[in-house]
Amino acid sequence: MPTLDHPAFAILKERFPGARLAGTEFRNRSTLIVSPADAHELLRFLKTDDRLSFDFLSDVVGVDYLNYPAKTAGRFAVVYLLESTERNDRFAVKVFLDPSISTEGADADPALELDSVTDLWAGAEWTEREVFDMFGIRFKNHPDLRRILTWESFPAHPLRKDYPVRGRGERESYRVIDRSSA
Repeated sequence: MPTLDHPAFAILKERFPGARLAGTEFRNRSTLIVSPADAHELLRFLKTDDRLSFDFLSDVVGVDYLNYPAKTAGRFAVVYLLESTERNDRFAVKVFLDPSISTEGADADPALELDSVTDLWAGAEWTEREVFDMFGIRFKNHPDLRRILTWESFPAHPLRKDYPVRGRGERESYRVIDRSSA
């Protein structure tokens, strides 16, 4: 197994001795995999510790690992992309989530819930809303968790891999506009 060179790995292992942490490095990019229960506290530490100072959250993204060829710790992942502007250093934190009920009723699935990081980075408000809208992952204590890319009554989450490519009939009710009627 290769050595994980990023200094954050050693600092986090020392600071969170009881947490289940895993680390990977690929093409000089470091990623820490952490459990949902430890994610918020660990992200707070990454931001506030003087040795790390990841003061900028560049993105929060969702990933659906349905039918992924390798085994993963859960079907969904939420990835926090962090940057330290003083050191020009990047670091990713990945949290795996596995639905506990069928995907059709996943809006209320308690297993698809994470603590919001809007209290740490205000810019997470819109990116967390996008992950919620596209994947159905809820963020506890989010100040305004509602859909951002689809309408409020939209019945599904379009970036899930089990969502049909052609949709579920929501586009058939739109009036087609051609050049002559525009």
